[in-house]
Order: sequence, then structure tokens, then C-alpha cells
Amino acid sequence: MNFRKKILNFSIGMTILVILWQMVIWIGDYQEALLPSPLSVAKAIIAMIVDGTLFVHLQVSLGRFIAGYLLAVIPAIMLGMLLGRSPRVWQVIDPIVQVLRPVSPVAWSPFIVLWFGIGNMPAIAIIFIAAFFPVLLTTVAGVKKIDRSYLKIAENLEIKNWQLMYKFIFPAAFPSVVSGLRLALGTAWIFLVAGEMIGAQSGLGFLIVDARNMLNLDYVLAGIIFIGVCGFLLDRLISVFEGWVGKHFGMVRG
Repeated sequence: MNFRKKILNFSIGMTILVILWQMVIWIGDYQEALLPSPLSVAKAIIAMIVDGTLFVHLQVSLGRFIAGYLLAVIPAIMLGMLLGRSPRVWQVIDPIVQVLRPVSPVAWSPFIVLWFGIGNMPAIAIIFIAAFFPVLLTTVAGVKKIDRSYLKIAENLEIKNWQLMYKFIFPAAFPSVVSGLRLALGTAWIFLVAGEMIGAQSGLGFLIVDARNMLNLDYVLAGIIFIGVCGFLLDRLISVFEGWVGKHFGMVRG
């Protein structure tokens, strides 16, 4: 019943969005060349599904995203747990992170293209930069908030090294880690599209740029819709992962 309610709410929300979209066209008296109608975009979506264009670009984008995201979040979590346990080291590292973190990943694109050329690696590198810092910072913050009494109990039980990290620190810091994973996912997905617009010849970002160059704005909006839907589904996957980890460690989800 809960799942059906979510589907119903999603359908209502999308219907309202389509109605507002059509109303903007009517009120603004926009031509199809300036703002395609929902019907035109729906036809473009069907056309890309039928000819396979969507799945080709989507597969490439998801492959790049998964590679860059995992390359970022796994070391970020591990490093964040270590730095959270080492306040003095973090005091030295923190200023470096705070200087690099606000820099947009796209700002590094001239160097990234020079270093990695054209293809998959520029987009993966941009995703890595976008996802690394949010997960690192939230993991460090989560570890620093752990009640010291739990760590004392672990010391009394002579639990040390990786078992301490796995059995105590990671579960205690997990709510903060999940927040970082979600933030990193949204940021990385946004910059994936930006990366594909800069240094790629395939993917959803390239699909939008190519359609724009051909003045096919219905395909541009279709690409935007695909990006939004994929971002939504990826966020749902993070929720599933959160539930799985919560059950594994015996944590109750809120």
C-alpha cells in the first residue's frame, strides 16, 4: 500500500508538472521552435526509445557515473573514518579540503582534458571531484559525533583496528555517511552531464548538446527529462542501500 501511495503521489506530481508546462506555452504564446509542447517531447522520447538512441547514451552515462562515483565514495568513506579518528591530522587537512571543495569540478576541465584527452576519463574525473568532498566531510563529521562511551566499551572488549571501524565506527557514523552519499550523488550526476558536454562524444550530456546544435529542442527537453528521471531513480537506490545496511547492522531506519 505504501508503494502504491508513492506511485500515486509521483503520478500526481508529474501530471501537475505537465499541466504547468502546457499552461506556460499557452500563456506565453511560445512557438514549438522556442518551447516544445509535452506532446512533441513525448514523441521525441518514443522515437529515441524505438531507435535505441536513448539506451546507447544512457548506458554510457551510467557507466561513467558508476565508475566515478564508486572511485570517489569508497576512498572518501575510508579516509573520512581515519581522519575523524585523528583530530590533529584533520586540523592540518581541513584547510586544504576547504580551499579545494568550493572549486567547481568544471573549472578543472581544461587540465582534465589535457591530462586524459577526449572520452570517458574526463567525465569520470569530474564525477570523482564532485562526489569526493561531500562524502569525506560528512563522514568525518559523523565520526567526530560518535559518543565516546561506545569507543570506551570497544576498548574494554579489546576490539581494535579494522573490527573497530567496521563494527562500531561505521554503523555509528552511517546516518552522516548516507547524507553525504545522497548529496554526492546529486552533485555528481549534475556534473556528469556538464562533463559530457565538454569532453565526450556520447552520453546524455552529449545528446543534449548534439540536439541543441541541430535545433531539435524537443530532443533537448527529452534528454533533460531522462536526466531528471535517472537522478530520481539513483536517489531511490541510495534509499534501498540505506535500508540494506541498516538491516545488516541492526539499525532501525527513521
